[in-house]
Amino acid sequence: MSDLRNKLKKLISEQGNLLFGVADVTSFKSYWLELPEKAVKGLNYGISIGLPLSKGVLSSIEAAPTRLYSYHYKQVNYFLDRLGVLVTNFIQAEKYNALPIPASQTIDHAKQKAHLSHRAVAIAAGLGWKGRNNLLVNPLYGSAVRLVTILTDMPLGFDKPLDKGCGNCIKCISLCPAGSIKTDPKEFDSESCYKKLCEFQKIPGIGHHICGICVNACMGN
Repeated sequence: MSDLRNKLKKLISEQGNLLFGVADVTSFKSYWLELPEKAVKGLNYGISIGLPLSKGVLSSIEAAPTRLYSYHYKQVNYFLDRLGVLVTNFIQAEKYNALPIPASQTIDHAKQKAHLSHRAVAIAAGLGWKGRNNLLVNPLYGSAVRLVTILTDMPLGFDKPLDKGCGNCIKCISLCPAGSIKTDPKEFDSESCYKKLCEFQKIPGIGHHICGICVNACMGN
């Protein structure tokens, strides 16, 4: 197990400054969308990989997402999807099974659901915790991280969730243009957030359901 994990970590580290962890996803499967049992059978390991976003790009965001951020967001997702294919190819070459899950693909638009929650897998893999802004918060990079997940049956061992949280930090609350962020993360208003994202999507040159304001407020160290 350790040899396979070390080889995989080396492959991933060669692609750049990336976060890496492995989660036990057996308890998550009932929440997944459009992932047939045949496709995910036995794939109980969730490899979570995080790519830190550019602080310079995020700093360009004030009252709304910028064209610079929109392009950066798109390119980061492309990079993560290619990385998912690369990791899948490595796993299959080692005679195991793997299923890469797109970094950003909406399956249920009404509920803003994907095949699975990359955030939930990342939290279980020890990459961070669920912040007040409903995003992953990493100890080093805050919420300025995009994620991709690869499901596999390769025995990589499981990482443990972090016993941490946002503490007294509330910077994102007052900055949220939709008023969606509350002191209690459980009270996050996803409906008002999505409405604001739909408004931002219509801005010329944006074209995505993105904001980035709370991410800019939460860039870690």
